[in-house]
Amino acid sequence: MAKMRTVDAAVAILEKEGATEAFGLPGAAINPFYSAMRAHGGIRHTLARHVEGASHMADGYSRAADGNIGICIGTSGPAGTDMITGLYAAWADSIPMLCITGQAPVAKLHKEDFQAVDIESIAKPLTKFAMTILEPGQVPGAFQKAFQLMRSGRPGPVLLDLPIDVQMAEIEFDIDTYEPLPVEKPKASRKQLEKALDLLTAAQHPLIVAGGGIINAGASAQLVELAEILNVPVIPTLMGWGTIPDDHHLMAGMVGLQTSHRYGNETFLQSDFVIGIGNRWANRHTGGLDTYTAGRKFVHIDIEPTQIGRVFSPDLGIASDAGAALDGLLELARERQAAKTLPDYSGWVAECQERKGSLHRKTNFDNVPIKPQRVYQEMNKAFGRDTTYVSTIGLSQIAGAQMLHVFGARKWINAGQAGPLGWTGPAALGVVRGTPDATVVALSGDYDFQFMIEELAVGAQFNLPYIHVVVNNSYLGLIRQSQRGFNMEQNVSLAFENINSPETNGYGVDHIKVAEGLGVKAIRVEDPNDLPAAFDKAKALMGEFKVPVVVEVILEKITNISMGVEISGVNEFEELAETAADAPTAILTKA
Repeated sequence: MAKMRTVDAAVAILEKEGATEAFGLPGAAINPFYSAMRAHGGIRHTLARHVEGASHMADGYSRAADGNIGICIGTSGPAGTDMITGLYAAWADSIPMLCITGQAPVAKLHKEDFQAVDIESIAKPLTKFAMTILEPGQVPGAFQKAFQLMRSGRPGPVLLDLPIDVQMAEIEFDIDTYEPLPVEKPKASRKQLEKALDLLTAAQHPLIVAGGGIINAGASAQLVELAEILNVPVIPTLMGWGTIPDDHHLMAGMVGLQTSHRYGNETFLQSDFVIGIGNRWANRHTGGLDTYTAGRKFVHIDIEPTQIGRVFSPDLGIASDAGAALDGLLELARERQAAKTLPDYSGWVAECQERKGSLHRKTNFDNVPIKPQRVYQEMNKAFGRDTTYVSTIGLSQIAGAQMLHVFGARKWINAGQAGPLGWTGPAALGVVRGTPDATVVALSGDYDFQFMIEELAVGAQFNLPYIHVVVNNSYLGLIRQSQRGFNMEQNVSLAFENINSPETNGYGVDHIKVAEGLGVKAIRVEDPNDLPAAFDKAKALMGEFKVPVVVEVILEKITNISMGVEISGVNEFEELAETAADAPTAILTKA
């Protein structure tokens, strides 16, 4: 056995567990860990400008590809508290992420030492495991357990807190005898899946709701094959968007109060059976439960047993990994297909396709200032099938989900449940680290963009190119729209006369100057007809300089985006598409 510092053992474990991408900021209480990373050489580290930004980068990296686990590292005290929003975003969306913090010496933890905070207690509600490691000999086992928990059951983040004297202590450790712990995931039985398939095939108008658990399981191909064998339409959730390509003839649209398609909501309301796989029945998807559940039966398959029945009681609940469940359902479906006992749903599919071909929102506006719908129309034209979109919250994200197109798993990266402002930019940097050959396009409103804007410098320093589309209406647009019911408009305007940038015409912050000052390229667009050229230029600049490129689009200040409180009553504030020319990039159907 070799004698080494605990931090040297920990870094060797990171490599053996396959977690080699770190984001963070060093500090006195975590310097030993940084020295171990330097000595080892197998962990790449990206220096963030803010620890919260580092946590979102690690989150984005974890979301970018199957099996990824991003690492966020910070010193003691405020570094850990800065990570909390990042832990919340990862926890809420079932994302594995490892946070590592430095800490005051063990003997000082109860003495209100400088930057000594009980980060274990603070982080516990937002992690699968949080531990301040008080004994050097516990370090290997704590990391071993952390990786097992991150990957087992419903994935999620963990936090390990390392007192500086624990980091410096020496232990006996042999990496060659270290083995990752087995990953535990529930698996549906054949009997359970037979019952689920019996309920589906007894229905006239069945649907499959595909959640983010399918993406976590890397099982999108199985989902599509199952849908094709059964000939049953699929409704992806926001977190499951991309499990089936938008132009697949069985992709029936998204459902919900905000991030939904008109045809998706209408198709759902005509259904009589729903099998949800790897989803959580989030309230922005369901709206009022009486409306959502009326007249239909439900099967719910989820990896977390306590998730079943949390929102409403299904007719059948099955605790299972989504991939395992889909494999089992595929086996049964193939058997019934061979026996020719599957129902013919071609008429139901044709109805869904008809709705998909006609129920669209208008995007083809020529207004100046620009209407946001036109931006997404031009993005559809400019960016291809392999584009990976990153977004988090606001009218920009809602409208983007209504009008953009996604053609594969992990090509829509979204902080779905937490929705923290500022997540988009640093998460996009993490996605670029995770998929360096992908075309990554981030989407933000001006307020989301201003949160964590300093992280653009990270993209410049480390050559992490992506395009950041900023739709600027100089408003907290979503909050302004939600205040309509209160007959007020309070504390939501970001507009002011910028004495240093009169060319901003009262829109306030000069995002172009700020972005350029942080070392990236930036373009401002004020006429919708200039959008295609701007996107082409952005792609060229990104290729030439290998840095983020900001495309700021000046919008009309007030646009109300489609949303409501019931899936049967979404308010359409703008004109609807009456002809193909009104929505030229809308996906109709593709056999």
